[in-house]
Amino acid sequence: MIKKILKSYDYSLIIAVLILSIFGLIMVYSASMVTAVQINKMESDYFFNKQRLHLIISAVAFIVMAIFPYKAMLSNKILVPMVFMSLGGLLALFIFGQATNNAQSWFEFGNRSLQPSEFVKLSVIIYLSAVYAKKQTYINEFNKGVVPPLAYLVLACLFVAMQPDFGTAAIIFAIAATIIFTSGMNYKNIFKLGLIGFIIVAPFILIMKDKIFTKVRMGRIEAFQDPFSSEFGYHLVNSYLALGAGGLKGLGLGNSVQKLGYLPEAHTDFIMAVIAEELGLFGVCFVLLILGYIVLKGIFIGLKCKDPFGSLLAIGIASMIGIQSFINLAGISGVIPLTGVPLPFVSYGGSSLLQLSLAMGILVNVSMFVNYEEKYKNNVDKSRPEPVTKKPGTIYSYRK
Repeated sequence: MIKKILKSYDYSLIIAVLILSIFGLIMVYSASMVTAVQINKMESDYFFNKQRLHLIISAVAFIVMAIFPYKAMLSNKILVPMVFMSLGGLLALFIFGQATNNAQSWFEFGNRSLQPSEFVKLSVIIYLSAVYAKKQTYINEFNKGVVPPLAYLVLACLFVAMQPDFGTAAIIFAIAATIIFTSGMNYKNIFKLGLIGFIIVAPFILIMKDKIFTKVRMGRIEAFQDPFSSEFGYHLVNSYLALGAGGLKGLGLGNSVQKLGYLPEAHTDFIMAVIAEELGLFGVCFVLLILGYIVLKGIFIGLKCKDPFGSLLAIGIASMIGIQSFINLAGISGVIPLTGVPLPFVSYGGSSLLQLSLAMGILVNVSMFVNYEEKYKNNVDKSRPEPVTKKPGTIYSYRK
């Protein structure tokens, strides 16, 4: 039994995550050594050592979630505490949180910090996937099957936006939209949800307009349009310089010029710019290929999984990594206005790495169940009635 389970794990996915995380650790050291000495007055390996500890803790979390049966998360004994803990953590920020970059998003514990909104991303994925999987038989009954699960989503986005952290709130909303769209809900109900969402969000924007349309945020839009003539274009211009300096092969590992105090947040939001400068197009393609593989693999697992909960989990996790990667890469290259979003598995940050490792552990677990069922389906008790299923390679057939 154990031997069959071990054979069913997707080791290509595990190796991809491991390689990207170790590569990220190396690049964090390269990108942060000057920042640590010049700005933080620390040893050059300060951020490297912290990220290494983050990676060890995250590896343990990954292994635990890869072993823990994902179907156990359908239980209300897990879902209900998770919902209340995540919302409670967001509310506690308004009392005990520390402000960083104009957002009260962090708990500080000595020289350690924790960002609850990172874990809310995963909580929303698990909760919506579980609830909509349970409601498959009446997924298109608007008042009973569609609306109730969204109360948690609305509160989570509202509390994150009030920090204010509109970038993370938008990511959470986009992840939820992906899960809803692939849940089997018909297009009529999806349209109703979009209309209701607009009716709710529009007054909120009007009420919060002074906090939403701040000088800094409007400056980012101005810099997006013309970074070279805007006073807020400093970040983007230096990102362009880093991206363009590397060429095909790069200047060599550790030889970035922009990280020498020119490029802010070189080891977090702009780490891809440093990768481009030091390792060139080859380094950028290396990261993009692995990230692309992880995202596409997650989608493939979701399409292949016959269990609605596992399918929605896989698609939700893949969408989270894909959306976050797009926002980071599009921001530093000037495709969209800049938003403070880390690059998954590569940027410095303990909360982000831990949350992503938990998510990938769940994805690997779902993949293991799918592979086990395929390889050893003759040993499965076929007399047991299965839950609502779908044809492999399709989204749910309830949509009409």
